[in-house]
Amino acid sequence: MVASPTLGDRLIAIGDADDPRVAGFRDIRERDLRREEGRFVAEGAVVLRVLSQVHGGLQGFEAESILVLEGRVAGIADLLGAFPPEVPILVASRNVIDCIAGFPLHRGILAIGRHRPSATVEALLARMPEEALVVAGQGISNHDNIGALFRNAAVFGADAALFDERSCDPLYRKAVRVSVGGVLRVPFHRGGSIDDLARSLEANGFELWGLSPRGEVAIERAVPGKRVALLAGTEGEGLPADLMARIRTARIAQAPGMDSLNVATATGIALHHMALAMGRLS
Repeated sequence: MVASPTLGDRLIAIGDADDPRVAGFRDIRERDLRREEGRFVAEGAVVLRVLSQVHGGLQGFEAESILVLEGRVAGIADLLGAFPPEVPILVASRNVIDCIAGFPLHRGILAIGRHRPSATVEALLARMPEEALVVAGQGISNHDNIGALFRNAAVFGADAALFDERSCDPLYRKAVRVSVGGVLRVPFHRGGSIDDLARSLEANGFELWGLSPRGEVAIERAVPGKRVALLAGTEGEGLPADLMARIRTARIAQAPGMDSLNVATATGIALHHMALAMGRLS
């Protein structure tokens, strides 16, 4: 292994997949599914860069250790150097790193992170600014959709994302990767029912807008207030009828004969309109 002049002696060479120093990375797919003790997997240079930017911040994210393919070190030396000295940087060959991960690791960059979230949704909403935009999802069970939703939320400047207990884990490896690190940027809460989340949002002064093909107002005509929450349900089932009956609803125009938009696409369109109407985009 060739040492990087910018990293000094921080690089730790790993020559054996059974080395105890890489125990957290071993069989990463299985560990990812279990998500023990708030740990998650960050994969790829783009997500790692975001993790370096939010490390130790208010979102509650930090890196525990980083594992890099030896051929990738020189190209991301400055990025690796952005992490505090106490974060170990482990370096391995292609054969060793694939054995550690349990599958061919094409990107050659992994990090084990830890998330220490806010205890309650109320604690999260209490930190929202006077003018705020939030997205909330019910039963979002596809990790690609969760990831894409977070990417949209980050791009359009949403202040938070809320999900009910039926939704999948935003910190699953694929969701983090698809979000291009948006999961690490946008504060989120997962738990309770969509009705619980709606009540918390209303108690904190949010105007609720439910997205549905049968919405009463076309999304481009929706006029948002100072605090807006966009609610979206799982594809097909949608949001509960009793909830839709008591909140404002919006629809997105689409070609005849189609059932509905993908939930990530729909929320992206709605977030763009609301953020633009609220003067949040340049």
